[in-house]
Amino acid sequence: MTTIPIFSAREQYIAFRREIDQAIASVVSSGHFILGLNVSEFERELAAFIGVMHAVALNSGTDALYLALRALDIGPGDEVITTPFTFFASSEAIVQTGAHPVFVDIDPVTFNISPSLIEAAVTSRTKAILPVHLYGHPSAMHEIMTIARRHGLHVVEDCAQAIGASQAGRRVGGFGDIGCFSFFPTKNLGAFGDAGAITTNSSALAGRVRALRAHGGSTKYLHGEFGVNSRMDELQAAVLRVKLPHVERFNAARYLLAQRYSRAFSRIEGIGTPLESPDSQHVFHQYTIRVPRRDDVRARLAVLGIQTMVYYPLPLHLQPAHAGLCLRSEAFPEAETAAREVLSLPMYPELRTDQQDHVIEALKGAVEAADTQSEVFV
Repeated sequence: MTTIPIFSAREQYIAFRREIDQAIASVVSSGHFILGLNVSEFERELAAFIGVMHAVALNSGTDALYLALRALDIGPGDEVITTPFTFFASSEAIVQTGAHPVFVDIDPVTFNISPSLIEAAVTSRTKAILPVHLYGHPSAMHEIMTIARRHGLHVVEDCAQAIGASQAGRRVGGFGDIGCFSFFPTKNLGAFGDAGAITTNSSALAGRVRALRAHGGSTKYLHGEFGVNSRMDELQAAVLRVKLPHVERFNAARYLLAQRYSRAFSRIEGIGTPLESPDSQHVFHQYTIRVPRRDDVRARLAVLGIQTMVYYPLPLHLQPAHAGLCLRSEAFPEAETAAREVLSLPMYPELRTDQQDHVIEALKGAVEAADTQSEVFV
């Protein structure tokens, strides 16, 4: 039985093998592996792609979040408003600065933080809002920026899953004070290992992050503060430079696959498909549906060789690491309901039509079987 993976990097490497191999060989022969020409050129190219003045290359998206908050002087006693329905790194970075994450429930349609609930969470200790563009769908940035300006708050965008996504013609990573990107291999722009970056229009913030990524020093062996070692290596930058000019094409292919999924599932009762906000361009890092009896459906698909993932099975406020926040179950009902229902299907630009057809038919059968089994036990 042939397995259909949720993601495959193999086809993309084959398509760009010559350029990627040449880029890697050039780095190896140069003997320059850290913060060289490829890194500086990638920073310039990424900033131009997002539409901002500066980009700073880092070694992961997690470090991008942490260093963005550090650059904004967020620390002990401060509060940062964010979503409970995302990857752990979003709140982890807040806690690592010594600040306190304050969760706000999600919009059940977009899965992103609900802007209508943010203002009620603002206190005298709130210093920033950290929206996440989950699955590649932009958060409601115009509303969020309006709230931030009204209360004098910073905005740090978590763009880890959303490179190239836009709202009203403006790309994410260019709305807030700082945008944070991940280039983990599965992302829409994927490196061959961990890699990340921040984007900003502030020269001061870009300079601060550059110092923080190099142990807190802007001059070698002179350290003005405690930083970290978070430098993107030349090999990752070289690979990313090959791929970056093709991101729009990759995203367009994902979008067409998503529309094909949605058209097929619109005829199947019991499947909730992702919806887009009218002024937003979704880049479908994941194609995520809602299904009752999700775990049963997922198990049936696995038997048929179809890989799926649950992003994410446990909201952040219920994670053991956040037990100290003393947040009860049902505190954020929309996030908790989503965690019980979401299922991400195979999605990558090179997914073939015949593979997608198999996923569609298999999912239809799995949902119908799960419904039948449920009726038996009613």
